[in-house]
Amino acid sequence: MSTFTAVALALVVGQAPGETPSAPPAQPPAATTAAAAAQPPPASAITLDEALRLASERNLDLKAAAARLRQADELSWKAWSGYLPQLTVSGTYTRNQYEAVLPFPVYSQVRTRDGAPGTPGNPTDPPRFLPLPGLPSTEFLATVTEDITLQPLEQLGAQAELNQALIAPQLWFLIRNASRGERIAALGVEGARREVLFGVAQAYYGVSALKRALEVSERLLEIAGRQDKDARVRLQAGTIAKVGLLRAEIDRARAEQDLYRARNSYQSARIALATLLDRPVDFDVVDPPEPALPADTAGLEDAALRERPDVRSARLQVDVAHGGRNAAIARYLPNLGAFGRYQISNTGGFTGEKDAWAVGLGVQWRILDGGLRESDIREGNARIAEAEAALSSTVAKARQEVKQAMLDLESARANAAKAKEQRDLAAENHRLVDVSYRAGAATAVEQADATAALRNAEIGYTSETLGAQLAALRVLKVAGSALR
Repeated sequence: MSTFTAVALALVVGQAPGETPSAPPAQPPAATTAAAAAQPPPASAITLDEALRLASERNLDLKAAAARLRQADELSWKAWSGYLPQLTVSGTYTRNQYEAVLPFPVYSQVRTRDGAPGTPGNPTDPPRFLPLPGLPSTEFLATVTEDITLQPLEQLGAQAELNQALIAPQLWFLIRNASRGERIAALGVEGARREVLFGVAQAYYGVSALKRALEVSERLLEIAGRQDKDARVRLQAGTIAKVGLLRAEIDRARAEQDLYRARNSYQSARIALATLLDRPVDFDVVDPPEPALPADTAGLEDAALRERPDVRSARLQVDVAHGGRNAAIARYLPNLGAFGRYQISNTGGFTGEKDAWAVGLGVQWRILDGGLRESDIREGNARIAEAEAALSSTVAKARQEVKQAMLDLESARANAAKAKEQRDLAAENHRLVDVSYRAGAATAVEQADATAALRNAEIGYTSETLGAQLAALRVLKVAGSALR
């Protein structure tokens, strides 16, 4: 139940069971009302527009929604990351158990033996200086080698690799869907913002209505006090029985109780409004204007289909479903990418160079995937059917809500008009009975009944007026209007 509905119920059922309400005097003349309305509001009073502005700036639910929107704004960046350059840098340190060194021949030379065997001029060491094949010769082959370390005991290495997707068909549809997802999130936040602002407006109207009810209760207590004094004077003069005084005292006690209840209800509504505005309860409200409906209400249904966030989001959901199905189809196509790699190490290897680079192109084309793509396509078609059905349901619901809200508005306005007529009749009846009572032509019971009827009529009029304002706000809400 909304705050505004709760306020309306509080006005209707504010009396305890079995209580007979009392009533305020007739409405002040139009000139007096206009003069009072022309007076500036107290310094601490806030208008409806100010309350909506404060809610937009301070409401905690709206701040949380704004944070969720900032999270959703990263969807496109996440999708584009697959199409932007990917740079990876890595480094390693390895301690090996053994060192691997390979003697690599650099050049060879035929030389004549001279000197004693085993000397450099006449070597006999087979691993490095092998004799020539065939008959013994006075010559030998001298080979000069260089040690190449294939695996040092301590090995250091670093690598930088750059990858860039050139053709990635699946990413085309995923990027579009990410953008649609951001718009869907933005519409969700906008819907939440409208809900909060309409809740603030409802609470504001409720506080204003309870303020008027409090003023009615204060005037009722004044009337009850005056009637109690009149009854005491009449009892002392012997013009009425004691039952008349008892009836006046009962009405005064009830009026005091009603005033206490009205003050608490008003304060409770102010606390609820202050919570929505995230500010202390140090303000008052002024009478808000009637909700302004468009002159041509016949176009409200079309406006709802254009402006309502839920309808616009449902349309985007259909596009997202199509994009997901198309992304699955795009997986039949190959992906093409480019890469560049640079490596450096403390080991030269066969080339003797401690750093190296390479560039190239890579193609990845999955021919068979066990039927996963076909399953995803069928699932995508089902999601499209679901999204289209949800869109049709949302559109039908929007049209139905607009029609129902218009019917409720007509009923609420009719009830408010009848409540005003009853209040005017009750006020005239109370005036006539009060005159007759002062003249001694009416009893105290008749006066109390007239007062009770007027009070019921006043409360009914306030409640029905509030209901009409609520119905007008609901029409604006379901038609997609945004409060600012």
